[in-house]
Amino acid sequence: MISCAGLSLLTACTNVIPPCTAKTSPPASELRNTKWELVRWNLPPNGRGEVRTRQIPQGDNSNPIQIVFDSNGERISGSTGCNRFTARINEDARGFTLDQIANTKMACTPQRMELERDFLYEYEKTQTPILLTWIIFSRHGSQLFLPPRL
Repeated sequence: MISCAGLSLLTACTNVIPPCTAKTSPPASELRNTKWELVRWNLPPNGRGEVRTRQIPQGDNSNPIQIVFDSNGERISGSTGCNRFTARINEDARGFTLDQIANTKMACTPQRMELERDFLYEYEKTQTPILLTWIIFSRHGSQLFLPPRL
């Protein structure tokens, strides 16, 4: 079963750094044929101001969360560690957004389904990718770090 969702980068201007007027993402053409893996997920600070880190699977044997830019810079695809997804890239003056998103809906362990749901939810609310390490800022305070895989 394929499902379309409203996942996007740069969806809304909120109180996050960098400011919404900054263009910090490289052109999609510079991201051609690159593969990115989620290596760290900072949750919003708790009541004492401490940043918490979410446990995430890493490495090929653990089915990591990955994003791959295609050879022409027009689409991304990837894995949530449980299901696959794809989307079209649209660029504007501030960076790029994603639309025409589709993903598979296979059943996985409850822990993987929760991680996938949360990742896709955060991905919907993202702010911008940044240079060599793709940092996704969500409007809810999470930061997801996706360095390129070589």
